[in-house]
Amino acid sequence: MCGVVGIAGKAPVNQMLFDALTMLQHRGQDAAGIVTCHNGRLFLRKDNGMVRDVFHTRHMRALLGNYGIGHVRYPTAGSSSSAEAQPFYVNSPYGITLAHNGNLTNAADIHDDLFKTDLRHMNTDSDSEVLLNVFAHELQKCASLTPSPDDIFHTVKRVHERCKGAYGVVAMITGHGLVGFRDPNGIRPLIYGSRLTENGEKEYIIASESVAITALGFKVERDIEPGEAVFINAEGEFYSQQCASQPRYRPCIFEYVYFARPDATIDGISVYKARLKMGETLAKKILREWGEAHDVDVVIPIPDTSRTSALELANILGVKFREGFMKNRYIGRTFIMPGQQQRKKSVRQKLNPVELEFKDKNVLLVDDSIVRGTTCNEIIQMARDAGAKNVYFASAAPMVKYPNVYGIDMPAKAELIASHRSVEEIQNIIGADRLIFQDLDDLKAAVRTSKVPEVQEFDCSVFDGVYVTGDIDEQYLNDLEQSRNDTAKKQKDGYIDVNIDASSVDLCGIKEEM
Repeated sequence: MCGVVGIAGKAPVNQMLFDALTMLQHRGQDAAGIVTCHNGRLFLRKDNGMVRDVFHTRHMRALLGNYGIGHVRYPTAGSSSSAEAQPFYVNSPYGITLAHNGNLTNAADIHDDLFKTDLRHMNTDSDSEVLLNVFAHELQKCASLTPSPDDIFHTVKRVHERCKGAYGVVAMITGHGLVGFRDPNGIRPLIYGSRLTENGEKEYIIASESVAITALGFKVERDIEPGEAVFINAEGEFYSQQCASQPRYRPCIFEYVYFARPDATIDGISVYKARLKMGETLAKKILREWGEAHDVDVVIPIPDTSRTSALELANILGVKFREGFMKNRYIGRTFIMPGQQQRKKSVRQKLNPVELEFKDKNVLLVDDSIVRGTTCNEIIQMARDAGAKNVYFASAAPMVKYPNVYGIDMPAKAELIASHRSVEEIQNIIGADRLIFQDLDDLKAAVRTSKVPEVQEFDCSVFDGVYVTGDIDEQYLNDLEQSRNDTAKKQKDGYIDVNIDASSVDLCGIKEEM
């Protein structure tokens, strides 16, 4: 999962891009990059690390121009090497830079085809570089000195025909404008906004989440539709067109569960409201299965993503909601840390229990989901050490049983604690006295809203194993698991921990909003 932003301004955009990336930092902490355009020249800064660490004053001063794009990354494919930090660049045609959120499911096939047929060389294993070269090759075939909106939209149409999977893309064509487009299923989010300058001129922004738009003083216009492309040319003129033959709303439901900020709106759906509903439906399930006479004394969220759901859950159960864990804000998001051992090591550094809220109480801990399960037993043990009488655990999402192929770093089935275990088995592994998961139908109902009738379906593949692009088979999943499990990533990064046994470790993620 990554975050992208593009700005077509009337004044220097370097500071705005930086600010937007800080608002999207929760989507990736592995690398960050910005490229701007001024007088036909590109100015690029990218490196491993968080936004505040990658960009210093000297870098910001060098990012000249009124147009630019930015990216925050965490690795799904490949390694965490800075060579795969985005944006990527190709010099022909025009000079194109591109930043991508998502994952191409046919990247390997396209990679070979680009070399054998299109004679294009790629320097990394990133599917984003593949997507960039497809876009560049198709645009080059239009062969005009100045690309027109029709050229851009025909190019995106060809990208849709050649590329499968999930993608929210911003691209900059040097001296000619800014492009944004989204996969035909709308799996990954993309939204745009605008504002008027003091001179009455219009500026545009494209971003992964609405929070990056509103925080900069732009007005949200609307979500880019599945399969749609938008183009803002060098004169600031805005164009849009549907470029897919059969577009359909199927956004990733995990965006609402975990990735997006609670103050974001994606495809017209409030993430905050969806999480409130998740807490409501989960509370109703607890009342059905544990009974009205449940013995829960206090509901405590695992900071931060689950806080909204936990608050509503406590209200419906009629018990106290308390902040029982204090968090060290200077530790990165555990779920998106590269590597099993690093995720587990940071748990006690990140959270510290408030003993007053645990001592002699039956505590219900609420998390947004249980993915690898890396830290659940650590958190539960911390609650017991703080004096809890019984520790119950509730997940606002269903059991994560299947790999994700659309850009979320949970690809290896053996690393998913629920992939081949029952609720009772997971409960024993993590050491909970009780464990309950959200039902998938309830999750869909929580996210679905009558105000946005276009969005009725979701990509729920991590829960139900149904891949909406229709091109995923068992062989693909097996190959993906071999290339993307934690051990494979360590080998790519140049080190390996031979003691890791992903099938036997106690696996639950601590997650937070930045």
